[in-house]
Amino acid sequence: MSPSVGTRVMLTAALLLPAAFAGACSAVGEDGCDDTGTELRRLADQPLLSSAPAGASAPANYRGVGVTTGCDDDSSGAPWLHADRLYVFPGGSDDVIAYYTKAAAAAGWHSEPDPARVAEACWTRIDRGRHLLLDVDLRPRGFSPEPEAGTGLAYSVSVGTERDGGEETCRD
Repeated sequence: MSPSVGTRVMLTAALLLPAAFAGACSAVGEDGCDDTGTELRRLADQPLLSSAPAGASAPANYRGVGVTTGCDDDSSGAPWLHADRLYVFPGGSDDVIAYYTKAAAAAGWHSEPDPARVAEACWTRIDRGRHLLLDVDLRPRGFSPEPEAGTGLAYSVSVGTERDGGEETCRD
């Protein structure tokens, strides 16, 4: 398989997997991710997922992917609904955090600093009766394929909520 075919297969998988997971979540059952499509779309529409510092862009191997959504149900608590977006940035991590600190405050998010979180920043807010968590992770893990950052910094922006709209905080 030529590299271009392999890359296209991986990008196709990256585009289709989020939709497949969202669909699979809907089939789990009453206690899981059943009927979460509307809430996942609301999360995906959160403006800060499409907001980034000047010079930030999608990783080369994620161009055109945009926001992905998912519902994680590990059966140890309420399922976690989330919308995520990957970026690469030519500047430093301090620049990324400074940008989102200002943008989050302007959009009504409240900072919840946690000294244990050295590689991410987190904010919360209530939206339509749901407690939302905004997370900027400077060491994104678990993405397949891994984001190609080149000489820049890869990071992810995520907005999530418990299925029941509970009170998840940055410290949980």
